[in-house]
Amino acid sequence: MLFQIIIHTPAWVWGLLLALVWLGANQLFTRSVPLRRATLLPLVMVALSLYGAISAFGAAPQVVLAWLVAGALAAWLVLQRPLPARTRFDAATRRFTLPGSWVPLALMMGIFLTKYFVGVTLAMQPALAHAAGFTLAFGMLYGAFSGVFAARGARLWRLALQHERSTLPATTLNA
Repeated sequence: MLFQIIIHTPAWVWGLLLALVWLGANQLFTRSVPLRRATLLPLVMVALSLYGAISAFGAAPQVVLAWLVAGALAAWLVLQRPLPARTRFDAATRRFTLPGSWVPLALMMGIFLTKYFVGVTLAMQPALAHAAGFTLAFGMLYGAFSGVFAARGARLWRLALQHERSTLPATTLNA
């Protein structure tokens, strides 16, 4: 049965998986990232996560609420943690130096595998799309992924804003 699932998976899904693995694997190493890109990746992953929930279960209020609550809770938890010690922001170039991390790859694979699992499960058992426990659990899982990505981006913005405020001349701060 697993073989049948794999061979009936559209080719573009495997292309997306390869792209996500490549993108995530690049984040295993220390890198320099512009502010725009550090903002774009979390936004794209949050959008993909929300799309995953809505495409599977529709825009049912309880699913969207579960997504929001889990996302807010996950974001709050991540925002309590400090950035890795080697994270730096250069205000002159508006670039971050980010230490390598497995977290983005794990999150990307988590969203991908969740969407794949939900898609396969709903193809085999369409009635689950209306089962409250199933829809809420996966809506919350998608939301948790979103919250972690959003908070990781927010922590970088917080660092950039703190750094830019600390480098402003005193006359600008008093104005």
